[in-house]
Amino acid sequence: MALDEVLGRLGPTATTVLIDGRSGSGKSTLALQLRENWADSVVVRLDDIYPGWDGLSWAADHVQQSLLQPRAAGVTGHWRQWDWAACAPKGLHPVESGQRLILEGIGALTPATRALADLGIWVDADDTERKRRALDRDGETYRPHWDRWAAQEDEFIARHRPRECADLIAVLTAGRFEFTAPG
Repeated sequence: MALDEVLGRLGPTATTVLIDGRSGSGKSTLALQLRENWADSVVVRLDDIYPGWDGLSWAADHVQQSLLQPRAAGVTGHWRQWDWAACAPKGLHPVESGQRLILEGIGALTPATRALADLGIWVDADDTERKRRALDRDGETYRPHWDRWAAQEDEFIARHRPRECADLIAVLTAGRFEFTAPG
């Protein structure tokens, strides 16, 4: 299945897509490709929300309670930005209930959040390739935190089983995503 078929699955009333996967798997790349092809959509990146290197669990809870639940109830949701340089919150950002939203990042897809969205996608990649991509992207800033972050990913995955919540599994190969059903 290709991206255009994924877009076809969304339908005209869809407003929320969740993209999850481990660091370096290609979530941001997929979110940008989807945004380019899904009119009037906005991308919210969990990288902009995590309150520091130990904040995966907090961010997952935050987007469920403050962003996705309100939107599902027909009201504006909000997400709190994190200023990594200042190590402090930076402000709240609204996303209206009818706005097309692509939420991407590890922590986006749980059984509870999937129930609040139109589509859940797990992005998969080989561990060696993921690490290479992530460190090429973020370099020495990320390298000392790789194991610490991976442990939080392991905990999140064990607790919420996001791959099992997904409607589709995406794999980036030669610059192009291929989608399959989980299983």
